[in-house]
Amino acid sequence: MPATSKPTLNVTMPSDREVRMTRVVKAPRGTVFDAWTSCEHLPHWMTGLPGWSMQVCEIDLRPGGASRLGWRKTDGAEMEIRGTYVEVVPPSRLVQTESWGDPWPETRNTIEFTEEGGGTLVTLTMLYPSKEARDAAMKTGATEGMSQTFERLDEYLANR
Repeated sequence: MPATSKPTLNVTMPSDREVRMTRVVKAPRGTVFDAWTSCEHLPHWMTGLPGWSMQVCEIDLRPGGASRLGWRKTDGAEMEIRGTYVEVVPPSRLVQTESWGDPWPETRNTIEFTEEGGGTLVTLTMLYPSKEARDAAMKTGATEGMSQTFERLDEYLANR
């Protein structure tokens, strides 16, 4: 990939219940894995859309361990994700449940980190309980939010 090209988020739906997002991050795989799994790093880049900041970061990075991430918007609105790690294989793979709370159903997310061209290909596959749940989630602006999140991750890692 030429130094001047900007990585793009690719979104596919490999089945009626899945969304797959892929994007190359301009950093080594171990660095990207650490940024994705550490409360030292997450609040600096996983902030969602403009106006949001991560206020809560709790990670027990082991199979059966829990995670809780919480955000607050400048207007006082809050949101939270809770989950449980099912599989943890540093620096290549995570499988975890994820719940945004009612009315959203729990998903099972598989995140793979693969070395590619001096960077890391991140493949995030989200499995929803139904096609309807997947389609509803896709109408929330998740793609735009994830694209901006990956851009912040690149910027954060480039400035470390």
